[in-house]
Amino acid sequence: MSEARARPASLLDLYLAFNRLAVQGFGGVLAISQRELVERLGWLSRDEFVETLAIAQVLPGPNVVNLALMIGDRYFGLRGALVALAGMLVMPFLVIIGLAAAYGQLASHPVVVNALRGMGAVSAGLIIATALKLIPTFQRNPVGRNVALVLSGLTIIAIVRFHMPLPMLVLGLGGLGMAMAWRGLR
Repeated sequence: MSEARARPASLLDLYLAFNRLAVQGFGGVLAISQRELVERLGWLSRDEFVETLAIAQVLPGPNVVNLALMIGDRYFGLRGALVALAGMLVMPFLVIIGLAAAYGQLASHPVVVNALRGMGAVSAGLIIATALKLIPTFQRNPVGRNVALVLSGLTIIAIVRFHMPLPMLVLGLGGLGMAMAWRGLR
């Protein structure tokens, strides 16, 4: 890190932060994690968040869980990674078990069906809002803002229009982006 940043005061602080993230999210906590980790807690800058998230996205597993592992490791090593992982998984696990039991009884109720549809729309809106918030980081991207925007647009087209599988997308456009970033950093 190039400048002094806030950091979790203890393992408990780390656990509670990721536990708070996990219980706030329904259908994903990416938008909430950016707000919490960058804006509220100040543990990462926007650029650090984007870089860490980029790595988290190419690793197997859920992006935000990978992000928690990396941040926990950054501040407390293996113990921090395990504590951050517990923060992300323990409470949602208990909630999901309870909801699964209730869903069996309520699955066909119109209110439940419509509530789940509404939550899907809210999740999509949160993802779009996060993407818009992170656009300014393209200015400092090694490939340049315009190329980063073109790669982002091509990624959206490849997913939405052509239903490109993730491994092909990572190898194709991800490889191209990495090569361009490497060239830009030289």
